[in-house]
Amino acid sequence: MLTAVRQATSNVFRLSGLRALSVKAEFPGASSYYTTDLNIRVTTQEDPQECFRLMDEDANILNESLFPSDITNDTVMRWYKEMCTLNHMDNLLYNSQRQGRISFYMTNYGEEAAQIGSAAVLDSEDIIYAQYREAGVLLHRGFTIQNFMDQCYSNKDDFGAGKQMPVHYGSRELNFHTISSPLGTQLPQATGAAYALKMQEKDNCVICYFGDGAASEGDAHAAFNFAATLDCPAIFFCRNNGYAISTPTHEQYRGDGIVSRAAGYGMDSIRVDGNDIFAVYAATKAAREQTIAANRPVLVEAMTYRIGHHSTSDDSTRYRGEEEISSFKKRSGIEKVQKYLRNQGVLTDEVEADMQKEIMTTVRECFSVAEKKKKPSIDLMFEDVYDSKPTRLAEQVHISFHLCWERICQPTCFVLLFAIFILIILFLLLFT
Repeated sequence: MLTAVRQATSNVFRLSGLRALSVKAEFPGASSYYTTDLNIRVTTQEDPQECFRLMDEDANILNESLFPSDITNDTVMRWYKEMCTLNHMDNLLYNSQRQGRISFYMTNYGEEAAQIGSAAVLDSEDIIYAQYREAGVLLHRGFTIQNFMDQCYSNKDDFGAGKQMPVHYGSRELNFHTISSPLGTQLPQATGAAYALKMQEKDNCVICYFGDGAASEGDAHAAFNFAATLDCPAIFFCRNNGYAISTPTHEQYRGDGIVSRAAGYGMDSIRVDGNDIFAVYAATKAAREQTIAANRPVLVEAMTYRIGHHSTSDDSTRYRGEEEISSFKKRSGIEKVQKYLRNQGVLTDEVEADMQKEIMTTVRECFSVAEKKKKPSIDLMFEDVYDSKPTRLAEQVHISFHLCWERICQPTCFVLLFAIFILIILFLLLFT
């Protein structure tokens, strides 16, 4: 008997450095192997997940075999122009807020590569849910500079008819759902949309952008868990830029970034250098192919850095040093793309100067046009909420009309309107 027990206990093998019995532990909650070792796993001492990249700091390609074959110099030049356009637009609109011309703004400095590189992979029928720092995704998709300006100025051509804060873009035509202010709400919505695509048997996916701060919201847990258990074709694209407004990542979590959470939900994952546009493109392309083919969500963590302030309501120098910002600025995505194009002999000083001048002219012209446009009609405040207007809303429309009419009929307004009428008559008599 004792011999048999000794033989049984000696029949062991190693799994991840732990002594595990060959007998499998089968439970409804999980399946693993039994072990006789009492060992608490210290995850913070394990090696972190690798960060995939294709380009070094000097814009040299590190692995030619993995460099996307469909990317040409013309493609990269287009991306670079979009990144520069985004910078010029950010600069102008940020300053316009400081002058009191618009109420709010958020820049994209430092995160251009993560935006453009991922957007370039997507099909026009893929559905996008964004947070608030993905203007580059929308720009690449076809949203014009004029569209951006109109939205920030809430004028008559704003697709949202002035109902949203600036930078809360949206476009039904471009399958880009309107941005919401509450953090993380887009995550479970994206899971629902991905489940709908699966039910419709479409060869498309949903991509949902969010930051490291949003990953701490309860909505993130619900989104990840439902997407995994319902086998949804969704890409969860995390822009880990180091800060949730003023809270650095070391105060947000103790684990290995955001990518480590994928295993707990049963999602596939990859960590990528978010400042390497080619790596972002390759990683997102692989994630898209995998999530559509397998109907499994994929978590992509793009490691990047927010060079600008969180928003016009923030002063980031109060919680981080200029030296830190300057260090990351030198190795930002746009700097790498510029170096790459110069290494390829495509971008010369003359070409750069002409391009920057063209971009600046376009951005300023659109800015000037948007500022002069009229505001949306007040009647539109009752539209775009319900498919068919409920009775209580129809009553409000009726009441607002009568209130406006009563104001017009007040003695002061009536006298003013009468005086204007007389002036018009006199003008016509004198000059016709």
